Amino acid sequence: MSHKHSNPESIKAHVREYYGRVAEKTLDNSCCGKSTASPCCGSSATSPCCSPIDRPCCGEEQGSQIYGTTELADVPDGAVASSRGCGNPIALASLKEGEVVLDLGSGGGLDALLAAKRVGTQGFVYGLDMTDSMLELARRNAEQVGATNVAFLKGDIENIPLPDASVDVIISNCVINLAPNKGQTLREALRVLRPGGRLAVTDIVIDGGLEGLPVGEQQVRAALSWAGCIAGALTSDQYRQLLAEAGFEEINVEVLYRYSLTHLLPLPQTLAGLAPSALHDLVSRFTSSSITARRPATT
Repeated sequence: MSHKHSNPESIKAHVREYYGRVAEKTLDNSCCGKSTASPCCGSSATSPCCSPIDRPCCGEEQGSQIYGTTELADVPDGAVASSRGCGNPIALASLKEGEVVLDLGSGGGLDALLAAKRVGTQGFVYGLDMTDSMLELARRNAEQVGATNVAFLKGDIENIPLPDASVDVIISNCVINLAPNKGQTLREALRVLRPGGRLAVTDIVIDGGLEGLPVGEQQVRAALSWAGCIAGALTSDQYRQLLAEAGFEEINVEVLYRYSLTHLLPLPQTLAGLAPSALHDLVSRFTSSSITARRPATT
């Protein structure tokens, strides 16, 4: 990541620009399709719409391997194509009929629409995103499937535009790592949850830390992309600490899978000179993890 993306507002602008391009390409039907055989995010990734950082978020890894083909059967192609998630928070959340759900960083609406099906007509889902084109795409996708129990709101996950104690469950898919102030995001999450409400998110998490490498932590983070969900990732201990400081209990952080070198190609210059063993050590510390916690029933 370049120096110009080192302050909070610059980071948000960079993230908004990146995901805005993803949404616009999907709205124009010029990027990844629902099929795992899509020419955009196939093994060659020759299409100009598919940058290397998109590759792990499209096709097989983003589609049926994470959600299952049955789960995606009734979801619009555009919702799948625009998703840049790293897991399946719907499976993690164990949603029940009648619950009110908030999806932080809802993007093109994939998880929000899946949640809307789970909670039924007696429940409701809010999708929150800060990117206009993503909101346009999500609303189009909801209209396409006739989902009436979902609304997409514009806003910042560090300042959630919902009242106190208004939702039962918060889900999120590889988005909290994008927030410059993650502590504020988690405090806001606790605020809008009802007593006893639960948080069930997937995110990029550093297992352990970034110590003991030939390059320092600051060099590693500076070389990587915030928009690609890597540079801003918390360690597992940091995640637990921030959740506890926000007021959550029953905190659990669990590794789903570890990343491989292909997820970082082409390598930033700072990292390209590392020995293969050091590169493997570095990359394997970045994981897709599930994070669950609960707001205390009494406060």
